[in-house]
Amino acid sequence: MGREQIPAGDLPVRQQTCSATQNRGMPFVNKRVILVVEDSPTDEALLLRALNKSGVTNPIVTVKDGVEATEYLFGTGKYQFRNPEELPAIVLIDLNLPKLDGLEVLRRMRSDYRTKLLPVAIFTSSIEEQDLINGYSLGANSYLRKPIEFWRFSKVVAQLVSYWVELNEPPPPGEKIWAHHFDRPA
Repeated sequence: MGREQIPAGDLPVRQQTCSATQNRGMPFVNKRVILVVEDSPTDEALLLRALNKSGVTNPIVTVKDGVEATEYLFGTGKYQFRNPEELPAIVLIDLNLPKLDGLEVLRRMRSDYRTKLLPVAIFTSSIEEQDLINGYSLGANSYLRKPIEFWRFSKVVAQLVSYWVELNEPPPPGEKIWAHHFDRPA
């Protein structure tokens, strides 16, 4: 697809922690997982390489399809022993996924009080305007098209993750959101 090829020895491990550079004084933030939902092994490797290059120290979990993404988020299936209250700092999701597409994953996230406010960035190759409209209509926080050149790809990933991991204040746990919403008189 015109992107730089990565030698097989440089392919990242699927669930890994990128090499630490600086803590930047935010110990809690750097412990929150970044969930990458990407079915293309090449794009996954490029994304993990860009995260590593940018100095991100958060654990990174990658899943290959929409079903696996929802299982991870809600602690079901092969992730039944994962604590679903420990939400990722950000979900980077492709649109064209097997089993369950990215928009359907987003729809399910936004319909559940636990993940309703979880930051989601659509990171896709799609140039369809309707995908952009649908993504934002379903509650995406960000929509980015994957640049073809690796240096641009790396820069976009670094800026995106830096914002959501280092600068953004995460929402409170879903139970607090749910309770707060219904404790007020109508």
